[in-house]
Amino acid sequence: MTSTTNFQNLVVWQKSHEFVLQVYKMTSNFPKEELFCLTSQFRRAAVSIPANIAEGYRRKTKLEKARFFNISQGSIEECKYYLILSKDLGYFKMADEMILLEEISKMLHSYSEKVTAQK
Repeated sequence: MTSTTNFQNLVVWQKSHEFVLQVYKMTSNFPKEELFCLTSQFRRAAVSIPANIAEGYRRKTKLEKARFFNISQGSIEECKYYLILSKDLGYFKMADEMILLEEISKMLHSYSEKVTAQK
């Protein structure tokens, strides 16, 4: 595993940040009545993904790191639901967002396994 100097060097963080930017752009077109409901919840869950990767990156113990990466995984699943709901409500046509989330989920799982297995 290549050593990194900060969380921004992690491809999984970069991709999750990209997802957040997509969510902000997408939700800016949601109906105004969703501002304090779906828009807010979706953005909060999306931001949680790279934020917890960043926080877990600097944690000292494997257990602490695993906890934050697990929170990110939970937020990924939450975002998957918000994508499905948004599509079913007719707010947008889901295309690459779900594929990107799946990629992030797999990358995060792999990264978490490697980090927590290290001596």
